[in-house]
Amino acid sequence: MIFGKKEYVSSSSLSSLAWKRFRQNPLGIGSLIFICTVLLIAVFGYLITPDPTPFANDQHLELGLKKPGYKATFIQLPREPMPEQHSFIRNLFMGRDLPCQSYPFIDGEADLPTGSGQSVRMTQEEARSVFPAARFTERTYYLGTDRFGRDVLSQLIIGSRVSLAVGFISVLISLAIGIFAGALGGFYRGRTDDVVMWVINVIWSVPTLLLVIAITFALGKGFWQVFIAVGLTMWVEVARVVRGQILGIREKEFVEAGRALGFSDFRIIFHHILPNVMGIVIVISAANFASAILLEAGLSFLGMGVQPPVPSWGSMIKENYQYIVLDYAYLAILPGIAIMLLVLAFMLMGNALRDALDVRTTSSF
Repeated sequence: MIFGKKEYVSSSSLSSLAWKRFRQNPLGIGSLIFICTVLLIAVFGYLITPDPTPFANDQHLELGLKKPGYKATFIQLPREPMPEQHSFIRNLFMGRDLPCQSYPFIDGEADLPTGSGQSVRMTQEEARSVFPAARFTERTYYLGTDRFGRDVLSQLIIGSRVSLAVGFISVLISLAIGIFAGALGGFYRGRTDDVVMWVINVIWSVPTLLLVIAITFALGKGFWQVFIAVGLTMWVEVARVVRGQILGIREKEFVEAGRALGFSDFRIIFHHILPNVMGIVIVISAANFASAILLEAGLSFLGMGVQPPVPSWGSMIKENYQYIVLDYAYLAILPGIAIMLLVLAFMLMGNALRDALDVRTTSSF
């Protein structure tokens, strides 16, 4: 067999058989479709969200705590000075500043600015006569508004970016550190393995959330600090599994053949050993992705995650949990359901990947 391939089946046959088994799992396929849908919504969020402003932070305090389906009429007046216009790509990822300022009509009246810098309360008929060039629009808040008058649906859509981003970047950090540490300990054993296992056991003994909080305090609150903090706490599981797998694989014949041919340790580890453990690493990554989403939500709920005005599902629960006992419980329940569904999708996909990549069952085809 070619160096680095599985003993039982070739890598190409294993991939095709694994994909066949994965497609036969309806929960796995359904989870993958759901995750891809959330990913598309997150990437193109500012194109589909009702509030395309940066961070979906268009506030109208007069519209605070409106129920789902509420319709409001707005008058749009030009901003002074006009906001700077940016490229389509920047608007796609960062949102855009609207050229007009919207003022809602409450019970047929709105507080509108005048030339003296003060506001005057006008009806729609008076506003049409005073601002003949102004546009009047109607907007529906399909999921209602929060206490600041922000659109809840827009907050959910843009908040999905944080959950997916923290999962993706944290998993990359954990894979980079975990695979490297586990490969060193499992391949070289001896004193190197003792040092790696000592570090793993020390970090493993500290509760995950407590360790994340400590790292967050050290790095500070912020968007990227959360990614790094979560990633630095999730690599130990990857390292333990990679080390255990390499301890067995390093004794295989193809590794001995690589040494006999004079291959460097780096080539043997990364070209021939690691490809044989990537299946289980992928499964662990799916589970870690779900854990990272929960950790970020917990940090945001405690006020140590991403900071306002950046929306996240955890911060939405924090801002609205006091309404659970009132008539606005959906403000906290909706982001909670979103977190639950996304975490469940990753867990189900991880289970499906585990079954599909199991060589003992795959080789039976």
